[in-house]
Amino acid sequence: MATIRFTANLRRHVDCPTLEVAGTTLRDVLEDYFRDHARVRDYILDEQGRMRRHMSAFIDGRQVRDRDGLSDEVPAGGTVDIIQSLSGG
Repeated sequence: MATIRFTANLRRHVDCPTLEVAGTTLRDVLEDYFRDHARVRDYILDEQGRMRRHMSAFIDGRQVRDRDGLSDEVPAGGTVDIIQSLSGG
């Protein structure tokens, strides 16, 4: 199991509580999470299933490399953080 959590700015727009989910890759972890929180999918992934440009994911503090296939390994007991980029001046 891994823990997936989301930043407060994303939680303001969609219900996405921190949860423990199953999976060995980022794609697996996200798909397990989306089973019970389907609305979150459209905020995180585009129509082709890739990470949206304004989103970033970190596994145990390291930014993911595969934003298209989401194949980065998630170790047992790992933490996945999903953050939304902020802009402004």
